[in-house]
Order: sequence, then structure tokens, then C-alpha cells
Amino acid sequence: MRQDYQMRGRGMKTEKIDRPEQLSFSESMIYHGDALTVLRRLPDCSVQTVVTSPPYWGLRDYAIPDQLGLEGRLPQYLNALRSIFSEVRRVLKDDGIFWLNIGDGYTSGNRGWRAPDKKNPARAMSVRPETPEGLKPKDLLGLPWRLAFALQDDGWYLRADLIWNKPNAMPESVKDRPTRSHEYLFMFTKDERYYYDRTAIMEVTGNTRRNRRSVWNVNTIPFAGAHFATFPPGLVEPCILAASRPGDFVLDPFFGSGTAGLVAQRLGRKYVGIELNPAYVAIAAERLEADEKAIVRVAA
Repeated sequence: MRQDYQMRGRGMKTEKIDRPEQLSFSESMIYHGDALTVLRRLPDCSVQTVVTSPPYWGLRDYAIPDQLGLEGRLPQYLNALRSIFSEVRRVLKDDGIFWLNIGDGYTSGNRGWRAPDKKNPARAMSVRPETPEGLKPKDLLGLPWRLAFALQDDGWYLRADLIWNKPNAMPESVKDRPTRSHEYLFMFTKDERYYYDRTAIMEVTGNTRRNRRSVWNVNTIPFAGAHFATFPPGLVEPCILAASRPGDFVLDPFFGSGTAGLVAQRLGRKYVGIELNPAYVAIAAERLEADEKAIVRVAA
């Protein structure tokens, strides 16, 4: 709410901006809005775990104003994520876990576009960021680790770096390096002590159960409702099982088509999703069979 008033004795008109009303939830919710804007209005320590995969830098153009991932410079992208995940840290319970899936990429060589791909139309881009300062054309960005170290500096505990191995990875038309078939999944916590149910995700080999290893083999899964491979349920499920109990809230601040919500729902948890793109909000709502009361538009 805004309130105009005259400064006494100076005849100067100023504007008082009140703090936006806090958002509250007791059931699963989808918030349509910018991740940082919505997160700033969520209550402290209100979700048990966070599972998310933000837009990668310079790899997709979703044609949405204020979208993340098309910043002109890499530090701008990293700083935007640090701001968002600072709010995530506040919203996460003290014994909670934050699971972050983030992919890497290569410098564009200052080429300002990328050609379409018959198998992956969303690959085409009319604008791409310039090669970051200090890197060279064809350099691997090392983005996941740049972000992980930045979040460590912000106070997060980096507890594990997990490899998401994709047995059905998309082919690449490269002949001077191996084809990439993995991404990182980082496990962060707010404290050195936290809730983690290792028995819920133990591996079974024959008659033997063992502690979960750090390489997870999970196929990518195309989704007919969008022109991209969605967050696979097989990657999300162990994160939710290990870091939450039935009835707990699972947050995904980059909800997309709602896969984290679907898995949470199936496992008896509640979800809180935040998504900027109205097309994806509609897709997620349909997949989750969410009614109108469970979808809230949050203006910037």
C-alpha cells in the first residue's frame, strides 16, 4: 500500500511504501509471479525442503519479461540467484535441506545467436550473452561450481555434490570433446545438523542395502505440453523422501510444469510452487488438478 504525504515545513511530497502483506498457506499452493518477489512475502521457516532447477544461463529464451537466464553478464546471473536463494534460506526450516540442480554451458564465442535444432526447437536463440571476462571462446563456464562456492560464501553448508547421469542424454554435434551426459545436483543445508532420512533412499543390490551413492542414473523425460525436457520425477523423489516427512511442505521457486509438486503430492507431502511464466502455471495447474483457490497471482 502507498500513502502520499507532505513533509512538514518543506512542502516536499514524499511517498511511504508499506511492506507487502505476507503470504500464508496451509495447503498446497501455486504462486504466479517472480521468484524473488514471492519469496520475500513467504513466512520464515515455513517449508521443510526445497527442490529446484533454475533457468540456466544463456541456454533458453522463454520470451517472458524479467526472465532469469538472459542476463548480459555471468556475475549478474549469479548475483540474481544468490539473492533468490538468500530468501530461500530464510523460508527453509532450520533443519531443512535445499537441493539445487544446475547445468553448465560453454561460452558463446561472442556469437549472438544459436541455430534451431530439429529434435529440440527450444534450443534456438536470437540473443546470447557475450563471452564472460576472463574466459575464452569454447571454454566450459564451470557455472555450477561458481554458484556453489558463492552460496557457501553466503553461509550455506555444501553437504554433497551429486552427479545426475543421463543414460539417454541428447546427442551433441561435437567432435573435439566428449558429449555431456551429466548435470550437478547440490545438497545444501542451513546448519551442520538437519533432518535426513538415509534409510528412505538406500540402494538395493541383490539382498544388500547400502547408503545412497553420489551418482544417480536418471533418464530425462520429454513432456508433450512443453518444448523441453522437464525435471524428471526420478531425480526429485529421493530428494523429497530423504529431506521431509509426510505432510511437510516442499518448495520449488522455479516450478515450471510442476514436476516437484506432482512428486510431493504422490508422496503425501504438500507443495509450494512459484512460476513466472503464465503458460507453465497453466500446465502445472492442469497436471496437479489444482483449483482456482490454489493459484495466486502475485504482482511485482
